[in-house]
Amino acid sequence: MKKENTLQSFFNLDDFSKWKKEWVGMPEFIQEDLEPVQQIIVSFATREDVKDFAKLIKQNLTHKSNSIWFPKVETFESIKYLYVDES
Repeated sequence: MKKENTLQSFFNLDDFSKWKKEWVGMPEFIQEDLEPVQQIIVSFATREDVKDFAKLIKQNLTHKSNSIWFPKVETFESIKYLYVDES
């Protein structure tokens, strides 16, 4: 079975063209490159060394921390926002 036929069996492909009408006049979305320029593995001999490092970089590190951004990146918490339709 061709891939096209498989898609048609799951979806009505005519419905996919309807989104174009909804997006007329919408701004273009450009995804920034969010990949890091470099990553470095840092190892610590003791928990005290981890605490000292956390103070030095002014970030909170716990036993569950496995990565950080430096400098600290403020994240967007979308859960705080609600998007609703005008109707």
